[in-house]
Amino acid sequence: MAAQKENRPQGAHNEAVARAERPAHTPGKQRCRLDGEENNGQHCTSSSSDYSDPVYKEIAVTNGYINRMSRDELRAKLAEFKLETRGVKDVLKKRLKNYYKKQKLMQKEPTNGDSYYDYICVIDFEATCEEDNQSEFTHEIIEFPVVLLNTHTLEIEDTFQQYVKPEINPQLSNFCINLTGITQDHVDKADAFPQVLQNVVEWMRQRELGTKYSYTILTDGSWDMSKFLNIQCRISHIKYPSFAKKWINIRKSYGNFYKVPRNQTKLTIMLEKLGMNYDGRPHSGLDDSKNIARIAMRMLQDGCELRVNERIHGGQLMSVSSSAPVEGAPAPQMPRFRN
Repeated sequence: MAAQKENRPQGAHNEAVARAERPAHTPGKQRCRLDGEENNGQHCTSSSSDYSDPVYKEIAVTNGYINRMSRDELRAKLAEFKLETRGVKDVLKKRLKNYYKKQKLMQKEPTNGDSYYDYICVIDFEATCEEDNQSEFTHEIIEFPVVLLNTHTLEIEDTFQQYVKPEINPQLSNFCINLTGITQDHVDKADAFPQVLQNVVEWMRQRELGTKYSYTILTDGSWDMSKFLNIQCRISHIKYPSFAKKWINIRKSYGNFYKVPRNQTKLTIMLEKLGMNYDGRPHSGLDDSKNIARIAMRMLQDGCELRVNERIHGGQLMSVSSSAPVEGAPAPQMPRFRN
């Protein structure tokens, strides 16, 4: 639920998830460190033997030159290479450094373009909420959006959106209606969650995700999958869907790639730092998902290899090591009902 993500805590368990290992070097793209922590000034590195190659000395010299450039000089050089010129100075430096690095490493060792996901499915649920959100209040999903991002064209290729009828609290609060723009009529006419999930599965199957094309899920934070979907599946008496057990938490990826603290990884701040404005209605699940997809596109353009960094196991949120291979999610299937 994007409406509550901006200020909600990630939870004690999320803070205690295991830290991932330092990533190995991947030619052409820099893996985003996946443990949710800053690198304390250190950069993602490869083995010392890799750095004996003269190409890394060239990259280091170039990085030093880029560090001394003014914002206007950075923008001029980016424009020369027909790269995006929007963003704060640190983002511009990162973009230019990764461009030079990619060019140098591609000359040394061409990359294998078949090893990455073909698609990223951006999902940002909206859920029932109250203004005070008491701890005993049960959040139910009331909007299920999916934005399909093609990683080859870096374009939004398709979208899915359906509202969901809540069971426990069928009457939406005025706070929830005003915040999300979802009306009582929207949810009254909607299907229950199991049917909406079946529609999502069918939509994904029609696009051959997990069969012809590899894909993964991407979210804005941990809560969409580890809390909202997890709770909703229990309410609806269905097992947790296997295709959603691993995902990319873009907040972690963004913070680690651009070296910014967690309090600068809210959706609106990420957009602002990248020189973009929010497009659409804030706290609409579909519009939030589209804007998250725009951030993901920019990060891919800037040289970040977005990778799965979280998973759910036994109902608990866990971290995924950055050394894990790139594996797409399984072909979507409707989960079985619980007894």
